[in-house]
Amino acid sequence: MVITRHASVPLVAHISVTALLDALVDADSFTAWTPEELGIGEQSAVDGEEYEQELATARQRSGSAESVDVGSATIDGIPVVVIASDFAFLAGSVGSVACQLVIAAFDRARTLGLPVFASPSSGGTRMQEGTAAFVLMADVAAAVNRFRAGGNPLFVWLRNPTTGGVMATWGSLGTVTFGEPDALAGFLGPRVFEMLSGEQFPTGVQLTNNLAENGVIDGVVALPDLRQRVSAVLQVTQSSDTVDANGAPATPEVVTAEMPHPDPWDAVVRTRDPLRPTAGTLLAISLTNATRLVGTGQGERSDALGLYLAQWNGIGAVVVAQDRAAQNDGSELGPGALRMARRGFALAVELRLPLITIVDTAGAELSVAAEQGGLAGEIARCLSELTTLPVPTVSVLLGMGCGGGALALLPADRVVAAAHAWVSPLPLEGASVIRYRTPDRAADMARSQRVAAWQLAESGIVDVVVPEYPDAAQEPEEFCRRVSDTVSTALADLIRSDEVTRLSTRTARYRGGLDVD
Repeated sequence: MVITRHASVPLVAHISVTALLDALVDADSFTAWTPEELGIGEQSAVDGEEYEQELATARQRSGSAESVDVGSATIDGIPVVVIASDFAFLAGSVGSVACQLVIAAFDRARTLGLPVFASPSSGGTRMQEGTAAFVLMADVAAAVNRFRAGGNPLFVWLRNPTTGGVMATWGSLGTVTFGEPDALAGFLGPRVFEMLSGEQFPTGVQLTNNLAENGVIDGVVALPDLRQRVSAVLQVTQSSDTVDANGAPATPEVVTAEMPHPDPWDAVVRTRDPLRPTAGTLLAISLTNATRLVGTGQGERSDALGLYLAQWNGIGAVVVAQDRAAQNDGSELGPGALRMARRGFALAVELRLPLITIVDTAGAELSVAAEQGGLAGEIARCLSELTTLPVPTVSVLLGMGCGGGALALLPADRVVAAAHAWVSPLPLEGASVIRYRTPDRAADMARSQRVAAWQLAESGIVDVVVPEYPDAAQEPEEFCRRVSDTVSTALADLIRSDEVTRLSTRTARYRGGLDVD
């Protein structure tokens, strides 16, 4: 096992392809694909006796034919395509043959309809081949794009180190991207950066842990935990888009005309109770095989919103959840959080999974940074995308529904609301100040604006109201189970429905078709 150290990075071992496969795939399931089988010639882009000798030595030392191994395998019985760098072969550098192997593997995976697990570990483009190999990285990126357009997931696990053109193509184009802990991952390797700039990167900047903290990748996973994390994603993305009628939950109890209607202001006050269950409680009850995706993948993240690939009571879905607890602890629901939400919308479409959104916020971030970060535009884009997504959508109004930050996740085929949930354009005290020049008439504003869930149901904005007995804060698990089952019922109904009818119904709903007094 080779070990590398640089002044700006810790001592980290290089995980071999053999060790990776032993930990990841089912025993004896990996079948390598040869260049000949994939229709790739053995000739590199550069001739020369010295380079040929380097290749021969690399093959002898590594035991590999090239710096990339590709083939098929199974993980918990699910067929996958594996693409893995071999750092022992010329530091995992990629020449023309290695690039063509990656391209061919992605194209075959697309043809077969199989997910891909990719694990780069590379110093980048092979300098012996130079530009001829370098420009092939564009073809690699195109192959990844073709593959993902087919609706199958790409799980990327960055191994130490991943830099240069490999990081700038298939290392950064995953549906889900994790990294080995403390692995070096970045565009320029630290030695090259130091030589070109005369400076060193600050310690830790290019480590996977820092990339996860800043929303570039989704997190770090150690090798012993990798199989379970990959399997969880595969279980969700391989979920059937049909629902067995016998397996669907029973239709839950809903608020009826005979049940008491809470006073709107009382509902607002109850949702401010710190003991009221948050999205975290609901998700803990509802989700299995859950993978939390961190950030936008473009250097932004916010704990105010959780993004998950998971099964909701056994139904594969993308879940976008506002986290009131994190907001109360200081995480603002700003433009970055809404860009995370939009990443979730796009993944739902790409993977052909239903989308579930959870609304529970006292309001979006109010700051100069939010304005300059395009908060209003992100709200607008959320609304335009949610109302036109081709996949089934369910939104859950769990508690507070204040302002544009709440509205950004509300439109859906089915809107489920807790009995004390509410929606208002502004905090009610703010609305009172605008109307009466005092915050003291917030209760009057709540009643005149008809903010309560039961009133929203009467107007057609909410489809199902879930009871609280008498308050979710007093029965958090029982309440969350009712909400969870209500969402499952809505999902099952939408998945069974005719897509054309479902989309036309949603279009009519958000084209002024609501019966609003």
